[in-house]
Amino acid sequence: MPLPSEHRLSIPRACDAAIRRHGQETYPHECCGALVGRDGVVTGVVPLPNTTEEGPRRRFLVRASDYRQAERQASELEAELLGFYHSHPDHPSRPSQTDTDRAWPDYSYVIISVQNGTVASAQSWVLNEVERKFYEEPLITEGDPQ
Repeated sequence: MPLPSEHRLSIPRACDAAIRRHGQETYPHECCGALVGRDGVVTGVVPLPNTTEEGPRRRFLVRASDYRQAERQASELEAELLGFYHSHPDHPSRPSQTDTDRAWPDYSYVIISVQNGTVASAQSWVLNEVERKFYEEPLITEGDPQ
C-alpha cells in the first residue's frame, strides 16, 4: 500500500540549510538528526551525535537518550517529532537495507546525498510498515515561516 496522496513534508529553507550544512561538516561520515514540527511542516531540526560502533562512514545510530532529547526539544518548541534526517556520503539519497531494517513507521526520513563534501540531493521517505518498504514523499522546501 503506497503513501496516501496527501502525505508530504514541508521544510523551511533555514532548516534545509542546517541539514545540508550538518552533512557537509560531518563528511565523510554520516550525520543524523531529528525533524520537529507539526502536521508535516518542519519547524526545527535537532542535530544528534552519530554514536554507532559500526563505523560512522556507513552507519548512524540514534540512541534512546538522543531520541528522548529530540522529543524533549520538540515539546519545548510546542511541536512533535516528525522524523529524522541523515546523510549518505558518496551514495544516493535512497534508503539502504539497513535504513529499512531499522526504521520506524509513520516518521519521515530525509536522506541527503553528500558527494565529495557537497550535498547533491535530498529526498524524504516514509516506511510502509506492512510491506517494510520505503515510499518517497514529496519534500517541499519553502521560505521561512513569518
